[in-house]
Amino acid sequence: MDWLETIIIAIVEGLTEFLPVSSTGHMIITQNLLGIPQGDAFVHAFTFIIQFGAILSVVCLYWKRFFQFDNTPAPAGSNLWQRLKHKFHFYWLLFVGVVPAVVIGLLAKKSGLLDWLLDSVEVVAVMLVLGGIFMLYCDRLFNKGSDANKVTERRAFNIGLFQCISVIPGVSRSMATIVGGMTQGLTRKRAAEFSFFLAVPTMAGATLLDLLDLFKEDTSWATGHNIAMLILGCVVAFVVALLAMKWFVNFLTKYGFKAFGYYRIIVGGIIIVLLLTGHSLAMVD
Repeated sequence: MDWLETIIIAIVEGLTEFLPVSSTGHMIITQNLLGIPQGDAFVHAFTFIIQFGAILSVVCLYWKRFFQFDNTPAPAGSNLWQRLKHKFHFYWLLFVGVVPAVVIGLLAKKSGLLDWLLDSVEVVAVMLVLGGIFMLYCDRLFNKGSDANKVTERRAFNIGLFQCISVIPGVSRSMATIVGGMTQGLTRKRAAEFSFFLAVPTMAGATLLDLLDLFKEDTSWATGHNIAMLILGCVVAFVVALLAMKWFVNFLTKYGFKAFGYYRIIVGGIIIVLLLTGHSLAMVD
C-alpha cells in the first residue's frame, strides 16, 4: 500500500463507518479496485485498525455523554455491586452489549472464518444486495419506537446479538445494531446513538486483538512505512467520520433507511454482474 491508497481507503472508511452500508465491505471493494493483494495479514489488520480511528470520533463528538456517571443516590438497600452498577450504568450497558460480539468474534477469528470472509468480495456483494432489500422494508416493520423507551440491560444484550451478524462483511455493523435497537422499541435516533457508543468497545477490542495477532505471528510487517500508513489511515478516517456522523443522524431521523437500501442494491448488483461476467474489479491488473 502506498500513501495515496491509504488516504483513499481511509476516506471510504470515514464516510461509511456510521452509514448502514458496511464500511468493511466498502474497504474490501476499494482494495480490490486499487489492486491491493488480499490475504495479507497487514491488510486485514489495517482494515480493522483504521475503523477504530473512525470510531474515536464518537468519543470526540459525544464526549459529554460518553464520559457520564450516574451521581443520583442508589436505591435504598443496594449492595456494593448494585451501587457500582448504578454509578457506572452507561458503561455497564456497553459491557453487556459487547459480550456477544466478543464471543462470536473470537470464535470466527480462531476458526479462520473471519479472514476468509475478509478476502471474499463475492460475500460483500451478496450481503449488500440482501441487506439493501431488507432496508427497503425495515422502517415499516420496526419504526414504532418511543422516546419513553430507554436502553436497558436486556435491550443492550439483544442489540449486541444483532451486532454479531456484522461479522459478515457487507452486512454493516451500523445497520445491524440500529435495526436491533429498533426491534427493542427504541427510536431511530436513540438506536443510532447507542450503536455509535457500542462501536467504541467493540472496535477497541477488535483492534487490540488484531495488533496482538500481528505481533505474535510475525513482526516483519512493523516497518516504519506500515506504521506510518496505520497512523495516517486512522487520522484521515477520524476526521472524515467526524464530519459524516452528525449528517447521518439527522438524515436517518428524517428519512429512514430506504435511500441506503437502494444504494446497497445498486452497488452490490453492479459487483455481482461484473464478477459473473468474468471481469476483475481491479482498475489496474
